[in-house]
Amino acid sequence: MPQLSLHSPLGPLTLSEEDGKIISLDWGWGRDQTETPLLCDARDWLDKWFDDPKAAGAFPFPLEPFGTAYQKKVWDALCAIPVGSITTYQALAQKVGGSPRSIGQAVGRNPIPILIPCHRVVAQRGLGGYSGDGGIDDKRWLLNLEEAPLAL
Repeated sequence: MPQLSLHSPLGPLTLSEEDGKIISLDWGWGRDQTETPLLCDARDWLDKWFDDPKAAGAFPFPLEPFGTAYQKKVWDALCAIPVGSITTYQALAQKVGGSPRSIGQAVGRNPIPILIPCHRVVAQRGLGGYSGDGGIDDKRWLLNLEEAPLAL
């Protein structure tokens, strides 16, 4: 499986590709580095996104996260949350079905964070959790980068 790492403001990140689609984004530097056209384009897009998320637009490359049908439904809903916006676990549960807890579990299992913007989902009171290496600090940083309205 081809992987390519990049430096980011959150530390090193590694993109993985399978069958011409991005299947994961992990914190840390990957062992193997393969510069495929897709991974290079995705890396360049992320560099632009970290400079100005609103100007970068939606991630324009195919994603294929591994998960259950319910998780994929939740992840699709995450992709519909605009840059600089937030929603709650409760609101997302009302939209896609399930409970705030099941939404939180699906969000926490997102294998392609940032690109599938799980950081845009917050709790009714507080930010909730985040699976990045820096935890809630990474989530806060990403929301601040996007200039999301946080009343916390």
